[in-house]
Amino acid sequence: MNNPTSILARAGVVADSTIRIRRNKHYPMEAWYCIGLFLFFIGVFQWTSILRSKLARRRSIRGGDPEVTAGPHPRKFAFSRIAVGLTNAYRVIAFRWTLEFGESYTLNMAEVFVTIAYIVFLYVWAFTNTTDLEGDKLAWTYWWNRAGTLASSQFPLITALGTKNNLVSLITGISYDKLNYIHRMVTRVVFVLLWVHGASEIVHKFKFKKEFTETWLLCGIVALVALSILCIISLRPVRAGAYEFFFYAHFALVTIFLACAYIHVQENEYGYWIYPCFAIWGLDRLLRVVGLIVSNHSYFGFRSGATMDATAELLSENFVRLRLHRPHFHWTAGQTAYLIMPSISRLPFEAHPFTIASSDSDLFSSIEQDKPSKDTSNQRSLAMHELGSSAPFRKELIFFINVRGGFTARLKEAALARRKIMVFVDGPYGPSPDLGSYDTSVLIAGGSGVSYTLPTLLDIIEKVREGKSNCRRVVFIWAIRDANHIHWIDDTVVRALHLAPPSLSVSIRIHVTGVPVTTESLPRSEDHSEETGDDSNLDIVEKDNAKAMEKTKDLLHAMEAVKIENGRPNLHATLREEVECATGKMSVSVCGSQGIARSVRYALRFPVSSPLNVVRGGPSVTLHVESFGYA
Repeated sequence: MNNPTSILARAGVVADSTIRIRRNKHYPMEAWYCIGLFLFFIGVFQWTSILRSKLARRRSIRGGDPEVTAGPHPRKFAFSRIAVGLTNAYRVIAFRWTLEFGESYTLNMAEVFVTIAYIVFLYVWAFTNTTDLEGDKLAWTYWWNRAGTLASSQFPLITALGTKNNLVSLITGISYDKLNYIHRMVTRVVFVLLWVHGASEIVHKFKFKKEFTETWLLCGIVALVALSILCIISLRPVRAGAYEFFFYAHFALVTIFLACAYIHVQENEYGYWIYPCFAIWGLDRLLRVVGLIVSNHSYFGFRSGATMDATAELLSENFVRLRLHRPHFHWTAGQTAYLIMPSISRLPFEAHPFTIASSDSDLFSSIEQDKPSKDTSNQRSLAMHELGSSAPFRKELIFFINVRGGFTARLKEAALARRKIMVFVDGPYGPSPDLGSYDTSVLIAGGSGVSYTLPTLLDIIEKVREGKSNCRRVVFIWAIRDANHIHWIDDTVVRALHLAPPSLSVSIRIHVTGVPVTTESLPRSEDHSEETGDDSNLDIVEKDNAKAMEKTKDLLHAMEAVKIENGRPNLHATLREEVECATGKMSVSVCGSQGIARSVRYALRFPVSSPLNVVRGGPSVTLHVESFGYA
């Protein structure tokens, strides 16, 4: 006869198991409902903000907003601006207050909040309702497998956040590059949760002296090891110091992890959390391949008569300019493109992102249509002169590339050899700053960060000329180490200033932190001849230097709007001055090192950008940070 006590014990075990399995299936779904609701609210907020900005710009252009169309007015307290002041305070707290780790790692408060909220959210779901039927709290049998299923349920989100074309960006209006931090953060939180699951599994096997022979278990261990290695090499010091190694290893480890994870979870029929990852990744790759064929059609047998290969030029010891034509490629100011160079890369389809420094517009062609000015000879030279070595023109893609090591070092060698390079362009990606609704725009760049701010400047001028922008003042600040970097953009700046309408005040401020503009500071031709072994390059370089010097003189003496100074820019003083003089809406866009981004954030905190100042009639300031490097 069976013992009643043992029967009840077995019944309790079965009941516990039924409850655990049901919760393991339902809790991940409930977690996804919460994630979906959060993304929906973020999307509503983002797209509503974008729509309001566009509508406000249209009304003000039509003369419906006297505060925008009128000039500066005395500042006084206005209750109607309290909401604007609170919005400005939110921007300061969320995006300009930061936690800093060393000299190169910064988290703003919005990122800190999302990180803490996600950790709490996921671990509450993992450890809630873990009291078994016998009354034991935090019963390990309840959270052991639940931790694994919750972690598995986040893999589609992680995959989507890591792709260039993803649904999260479409819903929220946040570009993939801004979501990259969330991609890494979610991965690391899930990594810890997987170790909670995996360590419990291993302890359980040792406790009951079971062998590690099951295929599903071995695959789980391999997947966990692969993810552990991936999390280690994804740390900033490794990524920054050996990016190409990280690039290759990331692809291999993710493939191993997902394949083994699928075999592992399929044992309990949870594979439906894994195979969507392959579908998401495959769809992104399909879209990118289609884009590659369209943008680089001549390489795929669709002849258009255009030369597709790129020209690489060494601008200085550490900078290369890449120029190429893509007749059917369209982009907007501030966007990036991934460049694939089979002859430069170690792998045929290794892609590297760079900001497009040229403008896809008809701005410069409008010079020919302008009414003759007093200086008709200068007018003709601007219209008829070929766009010089630094001036972007329609359908020419230009990239300023900072030479570091690996891929960029090999690109530098190709530039020195003056050979043509086969380049596949993938893109464009990233947001384009819509600055049409801002009365004042401040553009700040360091070094190759001018790739972002220069086309933005051209876009502002073009929109004002076409009556599509409210902008009345634009300030362009560029910090460079070598005075000769001015030659990268001098032709473009001259033309841009010539085209700027009288209603737009343009101020160009170039700060040289190293050697000032002198004949001696120009690049020596011997440096190039040593690399190429061709003494005939001497005369060519000397002629280029002479032309560059003439352009600099034109820029210095002919344009009153341009100021060239030695030393680092005092961003705090400059931004405070602009905030004090501005009204309406003000945008500050910065692209450069972490140091420049930090300086701008400091400058735009309280009290410079305080809600009280906004309520009294001061500008509502929006900050756009495009900080290059390995985020």
